[in-house]
Amino acid sequence: MSSREPAKVIMVQGTSSHAGKSILTAALCRIFARDGYEVAPFKAQNMSLNSYVTPDGGEIGRSQAVQAAAAMVEPRVEMNPVLLKPEAEARSQVVVMGRPRAVRSAREYHEMKPGIWGEVTAALDSLRAEYDVVVIEGAGSPAEINLKQSDIVNMRVALYAQAPVLLVGDIDRGGVFAQLVGTMVLLDPEEQALVKGHVINKFRGDPSLLTSGLEFLEERTGVPVAGVLPWFFDIHIPEEDSLGIEPGSESAAGTVVDIAVLRLPHIANFDDFDPLRHEPGVRVRYVASAEAFGAPDLVVIPGSKTTADDLAWLRAQGLAGRVVEARREGTPIIGICAGYQMLGRELHDPDGVESRRPVTEGLGLLPTSTTFLREKVTHQAKGRVSEGRGLLRGCEGAELTAYEIHMGVSPREDAASPFLIDTRSGRRVDSPDGALDEEGLTLGTYLHGLFHNRDLRRAVLEFVASRKGAALPPPTDDIDPDAEYDKLAALVRDNLDMELVSRVMGLDR
Repeated sequence: MSSREPAKVIMVQGTSSHAGKSILTAALCRIFARDGYEVAPFKAQNMSLNSYVTPDGGEIGRSQAVQAAAAMVEPRVEMNPVLLKPEAEARSQVVVMGRPRAVRSAREYHEMKPGIWGEVTAALDSLRAEYDVVVIEGAGSPAEINLKQSDIVNMRVALYAQAPVLLVGDIDRGGVFAQLVGTMVLLDPEEQALVKGHVINKFRGDPSLLTSGLEFLEERTGVPVAGVLPWFFDIHIPEEDSLGIEPGSESAAGTVVDIAVLRLPHIANFDDFDPLRHEPGVRVRYVASAEAFGAPDLVVIPGSKTTADDLAWLRAQGLAGRVVEARREGTPIIGICAGYQMLGRELHDPDGVESRRPVTEGLGLLPTSTTFLREKVTHQAKGRVSEGRGLLRGCEGAELTAYEIHMGVSPREDAASPFLIDTRSGRRVDSPDGALDEEGLTLGTYLHGLFHNRDLRRAVLEFVASRKGAALPPPTDDIDPDAEYDKLAALVRDNLDMELVSRVMGLDR
């Protein structure tokens, strides 16, 4: 189906962060795509350390890549024209149209916004010219009085596109009626007029118990309740932000392999570990203190936007010492991206790219040193395992699909390279990646998404289990993202008034 008119639009805004905007946006993308429309997601500005690389090497928020997958289209930078990646000292790297443009404090970034607004609207216009439906996501709350004057992501976008708005509130945190009514009160009249439906999200229990509250909400605001979405545990969609991975919530039942992932203050791309969490017999713990470190079978140091500062935090928490001690006692260690950099001997930052420290001592577990460069490397990558020992025993030659996002280079001195990249952003290369120590127990790589590769993941887990004389349960089938998006779409269809949604969009169903 195609259209010569600008795409129909619907916008999902929330009363707060983590209200469920990203998931509902993904669900609507899949619903409209299954209905035969060409669909694109859009979020003007995203603040997240969970990012993704588009096929042409641009960087966008991971949630927009997830929404694009739900819409069954390739992700592109127009879907998230502005990405803010928080750094230390209350500053953020500002990524515009997929490329880093500046590092700014919040005040400095607000001063940039007038110049960025034209790029935001151009990106939205280009999507509306190419697709039938664009599902727009807001950020945080549209009623933050101190931020409204410089808004480029919530009601300003809705007004520009004349987009009907679904306002989502999280009932699980309590106070949802106050959130929704209060948000409406704080909006300007022209903004209130765009809100066409309230959505109660994350409800547990009997919906009939909400009847009086829903009636009050409609009477008080004049806006209908478009749906009550239930809490779910059995649909696997990647989390947008680290609120979803708080330490200490993982079950130990049936554990064969215990994995400790260090919960860095600026942890990035934590969905790297989702496939590990879904493996039978595997427990993934996010560890933020030396006391919680325990005696893991495998330690993973994840990505970070502020490598030197997060390494200093590891030392202050006593975790750096625990990692080094664990490795000396024979525990395998894997470092991904910033974690790989931390495993080396030194971090050199002569231009102050990531910190004000020109030299930072690493953990010394790999014979590498990292130098930070001003140019960011962002690629989708394909390659293969080039070493078949230690952690990689049994998977030499296995094919890999991954992506790179980093601002440093880490030459190997004496360590073998465990991976060979064959293509970057579709271009043929022959580039070694990462380092593996002599024992094969310390592995570092710049490849995000490593554990999404089944053969490698199973080889690593089976090796770790075998070292303790244990065997993992048989693997289950990998989670099929398409099936998960369809399950999500079915749940939302059953609990959201899609006739109302289509009507306010002016969409012929």
